[in-house]
Amino acid sequence: MFKEINVLKSHGIQYVKNLRMQPVSELFRGRPVISDDITKDEIKTVFSACPVMAINGNSGSIDMGRCVFCKECSFLLPNKIRFTNDYRISSNVREALIIKPGSETPLQLDENLIRKEIRRLFKSALKLRQVSAGGDNSCEMELAATGNVNFDFGRFGIEFVASPRHADGIVITGPISENMAEALEITYKAIPSPKIIILAGTDAISGGIFEGSPAIDRRFIEKNHIDLYVPGNPIHPLTYINGVMDLLGVGG
Repeated sequence: MFKEINVLKSHGIQYVKNLRMQPVSELFRGRPVISDDITKDEIKTVFSACPVMAINGNSGSIDMGRCVFCKECSFLLPNKIRFTNDYRISSNVREALIIKPGSETPLQLDENLIRKEIRRLFKSALKLRQVSAGGDNSCEMELAATGNVNFDFGRFGIEFVASPRHADGIVITGPISENMAEALEITYKAIPSPKIIILAGTDAISGGIFEGSPAIDRRFIEKNHIDLYVPGNPIHPLTYINGVMDLLGVGG
C-alpha cells in the first residue's frame, strides 16, 4: 500500500480537473490569427505555399476545415500569420471554421442551430460509435485519449461504445475512402434516431490532402446533417471534448 502511495506522489496529479480551462503548450497550433493589413502579394505567396489550398487566394482567409496546421504560411509571414494555442475551435457551422484577416474572436457554437432533442436526450449521457473511414490512426488515437485517466471524459457520461445499436451518434475520422463508404452507411443506419454526426479532423471535414481523389466517396457527408465539426490534424483531445460539451451544454 505504501509503495503505491509513493508511486502516486512521484507521478504527481495527472488528472485534468477542469476540462474547460486546462492550459496547453504555447507550441500547440490552434486557432490562426491573420493580420488585417496582409497584402495581395503576401496572400499570393502563402496561397502558393499551402499544400491543401486552405488559404483563400483573394481574401487571405484560412479554412481550418482544410488546414493541416503545418504552419508553412506562418513560417513565410511570421508578422502577418500566427497560430494561437486556442484549442476551443469546434463549430456546428462549417463556414465558421473560415478565419478571416483581422478576426481574433474565439469560436463559439451557434446555439440556435443545435437541435433541441440533442440536449433534451443526451445531456446526461451520450454514447458514440467511432468509425475510421480511411483514417491514418492519428485522430483515432486522440479520440481514444479522451477516455484515459488524464481527461476522463466518461465523468460526464460521454463514452465510445463498440456497437452502433448501443450508440446515440457517430464520430467519423478519415476522408471516407470508397471501400469504407458502405460500411459507414450501414453503421449509421444501425444507430437509433435521433442521432448525432460528428466529423473529427481535417480529413473528415474536407477530405484533407485526399480531397478530390477518386479513392474517396464523400456522398455521406453531402446528404446528412453534421452536428459538430472538430478541426485539427490530428485533433487535440481538448478540442473534441470542449466541442461536445458545448454541443450538449454541459460542464460550464
